[in-house]
Amino acid sequence: MFLSPGRIRKVAIALRPSTPLVFHRALVRCKYRRLFSSTPRPKKPGPKGPSQALIEAIVELKSRNPRFGCPRIAHIISQTFGIDIDKNVVYRVLAKHDRPAPCGTGPSWLAFIGHTTDSLWSVDLFRCESIVLRSYWVLVVMDQFTRRLVGFGVHGGVVTGADVCRMFTAAIHGQGAPRHLSTDHDPLFEAPRWTANLRILEIDEIKTLANVPLSHPSVERLIGTLRREFLDQVLLWNACDLERKLAEFQVYYNAARCHASLEGHTPMTFASGHTVPPADLRNVRWVSSHCRDLVQLPVAA
Repeated sequence: MFLSPGRIRKVAIALRPSTPLVFHRALVRCKYRRLFSSTPRPKKPGPKGPSQALIEAIVELKSRNPRFGCPRIAHIISQTFGIDIDKNVVYRVLAKHDRPAPCGTGPSWLAFIGHTTDSLWSVDLFRCESIVLRSYWVLVVMDQFTRRLVGFGVHGGVVTGADVCRMFTAAIHGQGAPRHLSTDHDPLFEAPRWTANLRILEIDEIKTLANVPLSHPSVERLIGTLRREFLDQVLLWNACDLERKLAEFQVYYNAARCHASLEGHTPMTFASGHTVPPADLRNVRWVSSHCRDLVQLPVAA
């Protein structure tokens, strides 16, 4: 009907015989569906999605803090504005409205032991490099129950058992002492000076499983958070500069950073039991005083 006889052979090379048959069957199904199907009923109004103000707050929070994930954003929105929002809703909002700029099973046995505050602290060592590539060792101490960051100890150069004791004393200065302390199998934590220091402080040491970082999860996660959210974003000059920056992160981590393991609370609010009153979406300001303006959080204006 539509082609001249001379072009049928050429078209047949690119068009299989089954193609017009399939197209015809589709037209037939469409015809009878339109003729004999019942009149579609009007759709009932379903649940409304998030408001425009909430969408703007989610997108703004993500744009100001690109490293925040959907669960973290959901906790911040819930604690700041008192709006119960699921992480999947945050994901759908960000997938639709966020346009980022292009750029390069159950509690563990340690959590069971540390069921009360200051009953179990965890300690670990990690290394960071200064701007002139000098290595500094950092000893971090955290409370297992409240996820509170107790303190840091910094040392430059080679670390001995005596240095670890000095770093631990500096980290817990003015914080008291726990009943138990969990450590890994680092040779520094098996030195006679270290074990004697814990015996004098009357602290029972609990060893994690050898060569299994997952048996020491909380403090390992804390070190990863410290690297991703702060140390990888700043430059270090010397030991004093590192101590100042670690102190700033400690204030942010304990007072402002919400934790999924604490149901969105911060370590300070979780330990005290009080919650921050919700803010109004239409009356909010952004605080960028955390970690040298690397983190910006919404608060009531």
